[in-house]
Amino acid sequence: MSIDPRVALQTLVTALEEHLAASASRRREDDPAVEAAYLAIADAFEVYEEVLYDAYGEVTPLEIYEESDDDDESDDESDESDDERISSGERATP
Repeated sequence: MSIDPRVALQTLVTALEEHLAASASRRREDDPAVEAAYLAIADAFEVYEEVLYDAYGEVTPLEIYEESDDDDESDDESDESDDERISSGERATP
C-alpha cells in the first residue's frame, strides 16, 4: 500500500467521529447507521495499522475484537500468551 500513514490516521479519526455521531443519534438497538460506522472503524483501523507497519515497522497496542463461537476458550489462551510476551518484554505484531 502506498497510503501516507497520516492520511490513514485521519481516515480512522473520521470513522471514530462518525461512529460517535451515529451512536448519539441512534434510533433503535440495531440501528444500521451505528453498525455501518462500527465496521468503518474496523476497516480504517486495519488500513492504518498496515500502512504504519509498512512505513515505520511500528504497530499499535490495539486489536480488532471479533466474536466467534469459541471466544471463551481462545481468549483464555490468547490472554496467557499475551501476558507471557508482555512480561518478557516482547511486542505484539499485527
